[in-house]
Amino acid sequence: MTKHASGTKLGFSTRAVHDGQPPDPLTGAVNVPLYLSSTYAQEEIGKDKGYDYSRAGNPTRSALEESLASLEGGTSAHVFGSGMAAILALVALLKSGDHVICGENVYGGVPRLFNQIMANYGIEFTYVDTADPENVRRALRPSTRLVHIETPTNPLMTLTDIRAVAEVCHQSGVELSVDNTFLSPYFQRPIELGADIVMHSTTKFLNGHSDGIGGVLVVTKPEHKEKFDFVEKSMGGILSPFESWLVLRGVKTLAVRMRRHDENGRVVAAFLEHHPKVKKIFYPGLASHPQHELALRQQSGFGSLMTVDLGSHANANTFLKQLRVCTLGESLGGVETLVSHPASMTHAAIGAEGRARIGLTEGMVRLSLGIEDVEDLVADLDQALAVI
Repeated sequence: MTKHASGTKLGFSTRAVHDGQPPDPLTGAVNVPLYLSSTYAQEEIGKDKGYDYSRAGNPTRSALEESLASLEGGTSAHVFGSGMAAILALVALLKSGDHVICGENVYGGVPRLFNQIMANYGIEFTYVDTADPENVRRALRPSTRLVHIETPTNPLMTLTDIRAVAEVCHQSGVELSVDNTFLSPYFQRPIELGADIVMHSTTKFLNGHSDGIGGVLVVTKPEHKEKFDFVEKSMGGILSPFESWLVLRGVKTLAVRMRRHDENGRVVAAFLEHHPKVKKIFYPGLASHPQHELALRQQSGFGSLMTVDLGSHANANTFLKQLRVCTLGESLGGVETLVSHPASMTHAAIGAEGRARIGLTEGMVRLSLGIEDVEDLVADLDQALAVI
């Protein structure tokens, strides 16, 4: 971690540019080289220069892991081939009979993995509304090993009090993992609030340019590093050198991008809150959001994610087909504004009953505001809403 000459930690933007990314000692290049080698020459038996085979370690990947550990305030970071590969790594070391508590309103691929794959190995899962920490306490068992939450949730933007849930977990010796994808370490710092592990889909804001898929676990204990180094080497679902390089490039502008995402999010949310065609809006940055005060306490910004309910599937489809500047598509966190239909996209896997249980309707549309001129975004949304 880069520090001032005085020994104090440098600011976030400075660390985003420099940590893990010193000038190349061989050439002076200011960007980390892209090491595409699969293997490395060894000086003699049992002696190498820190790398022997790229599944076990790669210099470009190592640079990214150092950078992300610094930004989240962890002891180490471990990058994987996708966000779901990171989630798989999170539970890969559990054994039959272990129990996991998961938020009931998370990205739909998470319960799909847990229920349709990991449950076959005898791992048990319970889903609760983590907005109330007491729900977590009531769900704890002697066999509980992990609590996994997402805050804000996808797509209903419900918050969980990270500090309160961390206290519940630690009283019972259970670890807490937090999916911080929606806000990035620029706006939310789960480890400072008590989380043991922080997860991201690096595909989203960390990369920021919709041109690479990846995931990361940032951890807080030496034994975590040992375990997840082993998972990377043994399971092999690591992030490629090229995509590691892409995320390193994205991280350098994370702070300035997040500020612009946040500015645009606030303006668009204020516009949509009172639009007659919008039945309801979910955005913690609005004073009308029931958890606005919690957002002010545990976040330093509100970001660019929000969901609106347009009343019906037909209204949502009409709106989405009319967009011209905004793009209908999966994913979020890119420099371009992406709009999606959660019921048929991110949460199709949990089925109609699962969507009804968490309050996700066919008329809901999720917006990830990009960094375009906000006037153009408002105008595009306005003209699309007008045809409903």
